[in-house]
Amino acid sequence: MSDTKIKSIKEYVLDSTSFFGEYGGSFIPEVIKPNLDELTETFMACIKDESFERELRTELKQISGRPTAFTPLPNLTEKIGGAQLWFKNEGLNHTGAHKINHCIGQALVAKRLGKKRIIAETGAGQHGLATATVCARYQMDCVIYMGRKDYNRQRPNVFWMELLGATVIPVDDGSQTLSDAVIAAFKDLISNPEDTHYLLGSAVGPHPYPLMNTYFQKIIGEEVREQTKEQFDRLPDCLVACVGGGSNALGLFFDFLDDRGVEMIGVEAGGRSTQAGDHAAKLLQGEKGIFEGYYSYFLQDGDGNISDTHSVSAGLDYCGVSPILAYLKDTGRVKFEVADDKQALTALEELSKAEGFIPALESAHAFAYAFKYARELSKDKLIVINSSGRGEKDLFITMEHFQKEGLTKFLKSQLNGDGS
Repeated sequence: MSDTKIKSIKEYVLDSTSFFGEYGGSFIPEVIKPNLDELTETFMACIKDESFERELRTELKQISGRPTAFTPLPNLTEKIGGAQLWFKNEGLNHTGAHKINHCIGQALVAKRLGKKRIIAETGAGQHGLATATVCARYQMDCVIYMGRKDYNRQRPNVFWMELLGATVIPVDDGSQTLSDAVIAAFKDLISNPEDTHYLLGSAVGPHPYPLMNTYFQKIIGEEVREQTKEQFDRLPDCLVACVGGGSNALGLFFDFLDDRGVEMIGVEAGGRSTQAGDHAAKLLQGEKGIFEGYYSYFLQDGDGNISDTHSVSAGLDYCGVSPILAYLKDTGRVKFEVADDKQALTALEELSKAEGFIPALESAHAFAYAFKYARELSKDKLIVINSSGRGEKDLFITMEHFQKEGLTKFLKSQLNGDGS
């Protein structure tokens, strides 16, 4: 389906009953179909209910601290010498990332459904941390599934989730990363369909999750529109966001989908190389297929099985991508690029030393491409990057790269118990 036949892409997406072009759907076991049908009906009723919208906006303000800052990068803009660089600082949200937006939204829907137990998956830990936070706030039982590799490399977030009262379960199946955590969470839902809401963490999965999480994240772009008009009296020329599942990218892009003069670029994880298992670039190197309840682009081997993935950032280390982004790719409304591990780490260091901001490794991919692209544009152009989270959660990964000797010394001192 070509978007040239659609008057408003925004209206088309919001009016979807399951598919976005050929992508999406709800390919699920019959046992949980009543759950998702009920979730869809309740969600659609909620977003048409003014009292729900008021409650949502109040909670986003009082819990998360919205609106988040719109911040210039004057030192890097001068150093690069091209387009003006600004970023949307979603790391200022409570829990340190954009994930709290859809966690609050879904938790309010779950309350209306009468659910008392919440399950979720997480990779980088930011979605799990946000889920544990809202469950504590609304006094719901919370279980978080996390691939063993992510469980080990994101220990700070595991600690915080457990302190908030969540049960964190490492998943040892498959590649022990995000996609395996998703499968484990769906197995839990199949076993506990009556009292449980699966608070899925990105704009992926069966309907209504892609639409629902896009809806709850679109506040990012709405604020950017207001902030750029206030600052520049015009819209941005280009929006850049990293892409794992797609929630932060769609959060930034959605409100601008009908503004054809605004270019949109999603940046996937290029990993170590273009070899299978060394990256997580689904839209650029994946194939169409069905997995985890929806039809989209997935990284697959020659036999159609899901391939291993890799990224220095746990949040981008996922085998699939939002069906909404797949639709926007095929229609040409959003362009996709890659940044590899080295480029992301370099961008993180540049941003930290030049501007005093340490982004999440996921967001560093967006900064890496934006810095490169800015050189190609004139000084009157404006690029806005979505900094989807801040970098404390990546401490051990970044220390291993930038201060490996210091990290080794610290860990040995802790094991020896001498504090030296």
